[in-house]
Amino acid sequence: MKKLLLAILLLPALAVAGLLALNNPEPLPAASESARRLADGPLPVARLPLELADRSRPTDANGDFPGAPARQLEGHLWYPTEGGPYPLLVYSHGFTSDHRNGAYLAEHLASHGFVVAAVNHPLTHWGAPGGPRVADVVNQPGDVSFLIDRLVARSADAGDVLAATIDEERIGVLGVSLGGLTATLAGFHPTLGDPRIDAVLSIAGPSSFFTARFFAGDPTAFLMLAGRDDVLVPWEANAQPIPGKVPGGELVTLAQGSHTGFAGGMAWLRWMKNPDALGCWAVKRNIEDGEEAAWGTLLGTEAQGIDLSASVDLCTVDPLPAAMNVLRQQALTKLVARAFFERSLAVLPATRAEADRFLGETLPAELAELSYATTPRAP
Repeated sequence: MKKLLLAILLLPALAVAGLLALNNPEPLPAASESARRLADGPLPVARLPLELADRSRPTDANGDFPGAPARQLEGHLWYPTEGGPYPLLVYSHGFTSDHRNGAYLAEHLASHGFVVAAVNHPLTHWGAPGGPRVADVVNQPGDVSFLIDRLVARSADAGDVLAATIDEERIGVLGVSLGGLTATLAGFHPTLGDPRIDAVLSIAGPSSFFTARFFAGDPTAFLMLAGRDDVLVPWEANAQPIPGKVPGGELVTLAQGSHTGFAGGMAWLRWMKNPDALGCWAVKRNIEDGEEAAWGTLLGTEAQGIDLSASVDLCTVDPLPAAMNVLRQQALTKLVARAFFERSLAVLPATRAEADRFLGETLPAELAELSYATTPRAP
């Protein structure tokens, strides 16, 4: 009887395990450079909790939350425990998400020689007091700068566990969705941006309201990684124009890539036909009517390169198309992120050249579902 009860109790877990096993993607070609570069790096990685408070800036009132005198930033730091100093990367999560959805990227990048910080932004993560509030994105570049300040200071402290870990001359930012917008603002915005940032990776970040003026004259490296079938932040309006309006800007497109598939937690739901069904539900229940149409006035002025008439056409596709396997999408995201930041931040010219060749030539040649586009900077 005990064995029978145990078998009954295990049935749901076994069913889930079987369902997930049936939805694993085909591995990358074994002899390909893509498969070789997808492997975790040689460096041992540690994860350090972060609990920080920026007391120079308040957290705004939000719903039934009265606000607070500081901005609390809690998350983790992934770093190599040998060698250094290494480039610092700051990851920003998406709306109604949290920092843990970037862990798969952070662990991979840290094993290849990056220090990666990711925290929950106070009012846009899933458990935000008063409910997630998209308008707080304008305060998130300040969170990024605060993190850079604190972590660079810790690296300069000989008594800190992070001593001599971070190279303050090599800093990049990345994020998914609203986090991609945060990274773009931190890298380029004339008043919200941080001049220490050398490279920006926006993963499915809204960008239709940025004009060429917003990016003009800024040497910061910029790459947009997006899914062709993204139904939350449509590719045609947000990703496709990037090479034409960002000097030297790069676009990597994943055919059948979804929006929500970039979030690490979606690995457990890879049996879904399209994870954007869940993403649309989460975002639309937490965004006020018309709020997605107010991006322009939220972010700045026409003189700053903001198109005040632009809007985000949120979740208008019905029915949803079949999407790329989430694990496949996240594997390609690792490949693109590592190559972009190595090309932009590596010390050795040979490492930069190899990453540049892989990103622009080898990767799209080896994987038919991925395409690359760019417009060279003017001399």
